[in-house]
Amino acid sequence: MDHDTEFAAYAEEAWPALVRSAVFLGCRRPEAEDLAQTTLTHCYASWARVRAADNRDAYVYRMLVNSLRDSRRRRWWGERPTDELPEGPAAGRTDETARVDTADAIHRAMTGLSKVNRDVVVLRYFAQLTEQQTAEALGIPAGTVKSRLSRALRQLASDRHLTDVGALTEGLHGRGTP
Repeated sequence: MDHDTEFAAYAEEAWPALVRSAVFLGCRRPEAEDLAQTTLTHCYASWARVRAADNRDAYVYRMLVNSLRDSRRRRWWGERPTDELPEGPAAGRTDETARVDTADAIHRAMTGLSKVNRDVVVLRYFAQLTEQQTAEALGIPAGTVKSRLSRALRQLASDRHLTDVGALTEGLHGRGTP
């Protein structure tokens, strides 16, 4: 398989997970798509190194996390998040509304985590990397991954945005689209 064909197949498969991971790392959907595109552009430019990596996914997720960090250092983000929405929930909620509410609750809970803990949770549970792969992707020891996961999960379990533990599990495993 030639370089372009192999990369195209990888990019098509990886795109949805990269976008969802970026959302859980704190990006809004359009920003997450830009971040995934930037990551795949870098990935294409260094495809020989990516395909030679011991763990291609860990390598690419490290690129994603680094691209996010670089973008946050370069720009001022004019939006100011708020805990309270101007209006309350409407009566007669539909399944789509409930799905969006669940995604929003997960997003709010995840943004309540510190950056380092959020990175570990997203890569370990959402991207489903092993502890070792997560450690490699973030450039930290596996023991640090375990301790950060422990603290993050304890914080998520007590988060007021998550009234249903099932919502957390569903969102972290990618069954819901944020």
